Amino acid sequence: MTTTYLDLINRGAKQYPNRTAIVYEDQAFTFRDVDRLSSQLAHAMHEAGARQGDRVALLLNNGPNSVPLDFACVKAGLNRVPLNARLSVNEHVKMLSESGAQRIVFGADLAEHTAALKAEVPELHCHGLDSSIGGGTDLLRSARTQPESAPTITVKDDDIVLTLFTSGTTGTLKAAQHTQASYAGICKNVLMNLINVEHDDAMLHAASLIHASGIFVLPFWLRGARTVIMKAFDPTAFLDLIARERITAINMVPTMLQMLLGHPDFEQTDVSSLRQVIYGASPMPRPVIEQAMAVWGRERFWQYYGQTECPLTITVLRPEDHEADLLGSCGKPCVDVELRLIDEAGNEVPPGAPGEIAVRAPSMMKGYYNADQLNAEMFTDDGWLRTRDIAVMDERGFLHMKDRTSDMIITGGYNVYPREVEDVLMEHPAVAECSVVGTKDAKWIEAVTAAIALKPGQQATEAELIEFVSGRLASYKKPRKIVFLDSVPKTAVGKLNRKALRDLLA
Repeated sequence: MTTTYLDLINRGAKQYPNRTAIVYEDQAFTFRDVDRLSSQLAHAMHEAGARQGDRVALLLNNGPNSVPLDFACVKAGLNRVPLNARLSVNEHVKMLSESGAQRIVFGADLAEHTAALKAEVPELHCHGLDSSIGGGTDLLRSARTQPESAPTITVKDDDIVLTLFTSGTTGTLKAAQHTQASYAGICKNVLMNLINVEHDDAMLHAASLIHASGIFVLPFWLRGARTVIMKAFDPTAFLDLIARERITAINMVPTMLQMLLGHPDFEQTDVSSLRQVIYGASPMPRPVIEQAMAVWGRERFWQYYGQTECPLTITVLRPEDHEADLLGSCGKPCVDVELRLIDEAGNEVPPGAPGEIAVRAPSMMKGYYNADQLNAEMFTDDGWLRTRDIAVMDERGFLHMKDRTSDMIITGGYNVYPREVEDVLMEHPAVAECSVVGTKDAKWIEAVTAAIALKPGQQATEAELIEFVSGRLASYKKPRKIVFLDSVPKTAVGKLNRKALRDLLA
């Protein structure tokens, strides 16, 4: 028996009952408050008919109930299936079908959306938080009369506690399953490799808590530190909260950092408390990270590379390595992660050669739900997880990402990695965003095609941008076509969505 997710929740609650655990707008909740409410919600879900092992979908925007509800699912022995609130009813219907979830817990602001889901899936049991539809349960109301101690359940290391749909760009709907043990492993991975949480620390969350941002909650909970939650990212409010709440850590995606850089208060904000600016999820354009470091200082910036299938950190680029060519790296392998680069047959590639990243770690998923064929493809016979990411390891031990295998462009017999072209285009002063894909071409089979969003008031022509790239990369890597858009397609968590762009251009 190893340490479980439930063990870590109980440990934090017991050790720091009177400290502030959660801050949301003008509300503050102690560890005792969160522990009590999560236990009552666990009982309320059992009373509503949920049983240990059931898959329960969660449709919730960031708010004061985000953490108590997650903890309640663990205490009730439920397998939570978070649904991103930005997706459509049709997408959610498909996710409910794919995951087999027969119950959903929804926030009051998403009651109308849930009613539309219920209309499409009549057998769906709907439980609200300060809300109810179609005669369903209001779990918060029910929780008020429930016991304040958690239900008595027995858990095993391999019990599934989380089934999370990935935001990958391949177009295939995949649901990664994490267990009691693997989620505890994620917490240890973060504390060991990325952030040494101290007693009086505070982390600000503006990205959705159902993805990478939420993974930081448990490490902070375990150390008696605060989790400060925003409903959604707003640059003005974000900068204000860093100063007002004495925030010590933030987790960013490139789009968020770009918006902060463009804010008039960026350079004036008091960031004296801020020790770590953590970024990952998608590659950070070099001009963006260089500008941010020039203002806030290199010593604050930490990059991680990970996947939903193996959160949170597979590799980490530490502040002292944020320089020169290493800015194009994603760091060195984490101490609790085994990593190797392999070819299609599963053999290790020679040093310096590109290969697919394969990993083994306590934090990796048990497998995709209901996807035997996909699991057979993703796991090697000896238990290594194939990431579908292509990288090169340099002689210093730093991993340099090339791209996802599904995004590689083959043009005229040459391989082109979109990220390399995107990084160059982002150096052009008129370019705000860009995404590069391959499109069908009679001559080249695939033509390197760039979608560009220009900065307000800026201009650039197709010929100018192509010439800009051709002076910096091999000729075969330069875009053959440029398409100008108001914004480039992204996933719900802010990553470039090359699959959507390919579909749009087709």
